Amino acid sequence: MNETHGSPVSPRPDDAPEPAASPGPDREPLASADAAAPADVHERPARHPLVRPLELFLIAGVVIVDQVTKLLVRALLPLHESRHIVPNLLDFTHVQNTGAAFGLLNAADFPYKSAGMIVIAALALVAISLYARQLGSHEQLSRYGLALILGGAFGNLIDRALSGYVVDFVDVYWGDAHFWAFNVADAAITIGAILVLLEMLGVGRRYTAHAA
Repeated sequence: MNETHGSPVSPRPDDAPEPAASPGPDREPLASADAAAPADVHERPARHPLVRPLELFLIAGVVIVDQVTKLLVRALLPLHESRHIVPNLLDFTHVQNTGAAFGLLNAADFPYKSAGMIVIAALALVAISLYARQLGSHEQLSRYGLALILGGAFGNLIDRALSGYVVDFVDVYWGDAHFWAFNVADAAITIGAILVLLEMLGVGRRYTAHAA
């Protein structure tokens, strides 16, 4: 009987460790742990606030000035009476507008007219707000213009909700030709629309590029 104690036992071919596989043309190298983790290479752009402080100041300023001037007209100027401000050019005349801006639809009469005008004004506010949300920070004229429009729309909406009509008092005329009576809110809406139109024509973009 052969003595096997104390002699090393050579590993069998089946027990030999397999050599590490080297990367070949048909095999991809092992990815590191850092590479395995998905990298977020596309960061989401920061969303700009719907209304910035200066724009909020414009909106609030238009509403305050509009409401204060209307209160003064109600208190100091009886309905349908006028005060000459600039002879043959400008009067303050107290009128009540149940229609849209600048007296549009004022003469029209239909059922639930007051409620209908309130709904139309509210829908316009929503549409303007949604449009303002799409503007970039570089579109300065449009943002300021929409702030003026929102302030004017809020001012007139307050009148419609509380009184069922809007107080107009600015009467511009030349000879016998009178422009539609309007108020501070209407003036803000008009100026804001002009600013938005100028932005569409590229005035705001040219100004931004020149300033940069």
